[in-house]
Amino acid sequence: MTIRAVVTGVGHYLPERVMENAEFEAFVETSDEWIRSRSGIERRHIAAEGQATSDLAARAARAALADAGADTDGVDAIILATSTPDFTFPSAATMVQRELGMTHGFAFDVQAVCAGFVYALATANAMILTGQAKRVLVIGAETFSRIIDWTDRATCVLFGDGAGALVLEAAEGEGLSSDRGILSADLNSDGRHKDILHVDGGVSTGATGHLRMEGREVFRHAVEKLAQTAHLSLDKAGLGPDDVDWVVPHQANIRIIQATAKKLGLGMDKVVTTVQDHGNTSAASIPLALSVGQANGQIKKGDLVVTEAIGGGLAWGSVVLRW
Repeated sequence: MTIRAVVTGVGHYLPERVMENAEFEAFVETSDEWIRSRSGIERRHIAAEGQATSDLAARAARAALADAGADTDGVDAIILATSTPDFTFPSAATMVQRELGMTHGFAFDVQAVCAGFVYALATANAMILTGQAKRVLVIGAETFSRIIDWTDRATCVLFGDGAGALVLEAAEGEGLSSDRGILSADLNSDGRHKDILHVDGGVSTGATGHLRMEGREVFRHAVEKLAQTAHLSLDKAGLGPDDVDWVVPHQANIRIIQATAKKLGLGMDKVVTTVQDHGNTSAASIPLALSVGQANGQIKKGDLVVTEAIGGGLAWGSVVLRW
């Protein structure tokens, strides 16, 4: 018998306000056509005034629990991936714990920017495999609109707000690649590349700061590293690209998504894409896409799914799981 961490529920939440590309034309030199052609993004959701990251996360968590037919009584831990927490401390995860009325277990944040959800998923998997937890809420949530420089047309058009969540539970498997649950993970980082994607604020500056990005450099690293990490995770699971039913990548840019799929030898008919409707929601993008993919009837029980992401740090990684 092998213990596997199996997805038993998924859910998401998007703020009510939808911001179409055309709105940017009023305050920066850009156009709907320019944004679409370079990123594939058509619209994004923007959090309301006073709506915190933990608010979005709690709504996504409730949806995931409902999908699992579970409540917080059986949840041992909450792991929240975010780079835009409500406060410096306490963690946004503890704010979600409070919002859900959960007074047991433990909760903490994981910060690996856009790769955060992959890191959180791998962490939750490790806790389940070692017996530290049996049921974990794994959430990705962001309010990136709060750290955007709205005068920088190269970045302000790319990001949005939202949250997605999974319920991950311990289950018995046969130790085979046909098992449901997480089959493998691959995590990486390289701090030498900090300057190409970072926020120019924090405790050291005394200000929140804004997101800064060197788009061409990020693109170059993303395509190379995302394909590499996906291959490594598949190898660890004893599988190959031909076994993949769905790739659910970080939704940053349609050109990155297309180039990575090509490197994996997979057609776009095997890729779940939500970037057109959500923009780049950083750590929220993969769980959002998983939830939308299931709701749309794409991802089904037993499907082999590869998730992959890269973000500031640089930090990148992937997880292979059977739905």
